[in-house]
Amino acid sequence: MSRPPARKRVFRYSAWDAVPALLVYAHLAALIAFFLAWPQLSWAARLAGAGLYAFAIGWNQDSVSHNFIHNPFFTSGLANRITEFALTLENGVPQTMYRWVHMRHHAGNSDRPDAKGETLDPISIYRHGADGKAEPMLAYVFMGFWRDDSPFEVARQIRAKRPAEARRALEEFWVMVAVYAGLLAIRWEFVLVLAPFYYLGQSLSFLIAYYEHLGGEPEDPRATGVSTYGPVYNLLFLNNGYHGEHHYRPKQHWTRMAALRREMAADAGAKAPVIRAPHFLGFLDPRVWKTPTGRRLGMTT
Repeated sequence: MSRPPARKRVFRYSAWDAVPALLVYAHLAALIAFFLAWPQLSWAARLAGAGLYAFAIGWNQDSVSHNFIHNPFFTSGLANRITEFALTLENGVPQTMYRWVHMRHHAGNSDRPDAKGETLDPISIYRHGADGKAEPMLAYVFMGFWRDDSPFEVARQIRAKRPAEARRALEEFWVMVAVYAGLLAIRWEFVLVLAPFYYLGQSLSFLIAYYEHLGGEPEDPRATGVSTYGPVYNLLFLNNGYHGEHHYRPKQHWTRMAALRREMAADAGAKAPVIRAPHFLGFLDPRVWKTPTGRRLGMTT
């Protein structure tokens, strides 16, 4: 059977994108339900829900949101735009700004600092390291959120090259501010309790990013990312475990990562570094314990 014309298709790249598309709106619905149920919940249930909220941010940014950056789900521009707003609200990060930072990450591929101590990749694990070594994990994970550029600085960077995209980024930002300001006015304790868990969710995303690259070779595009092939992790994170393969070919659709692994295996010079543990549990893998780290002296951020 021939593939239907693009104008008659709902999903741009694959009907399998119905899965992450559904997850986008399930995540948003769960957050709304949590807000509505808050007054009836015990404090134990509230804290358990807040912990799940934090995990959902890290999961979403490194699975659903990440795949949407590289391969937007819908043929409809309007549907994609609505999805950007949904991702913004549930992750607490303007999706267009996240895309900008993430594409800079791919431009640098977690590069080592140059002679001036700068990296192309703003979230490179080597950016604040020393002597060509990655920064220690705890510093990277818990300081990463505070090192991020402000939304206005990110918008300024986008505007320098893509003014229309900068406007979309700021639209997402101001809608997010308005929605959470409204939630704060209606149920202030909900927002204040979730605030530290929001930080933990962002830190979880940095934890995942750390072990996606610790032990990789930034100078070799075939070995920049570190993969992990556990079936449960890859099922839940939409094949994010194939991270070495992803950096080798960023536009490869998430359903085709196993095929790309086989393709790379056929090329003796293209093999991704591998750990056994899921990225968010990378510190449990003995292979990473042998990787030396270091922190630049005199750094305060």
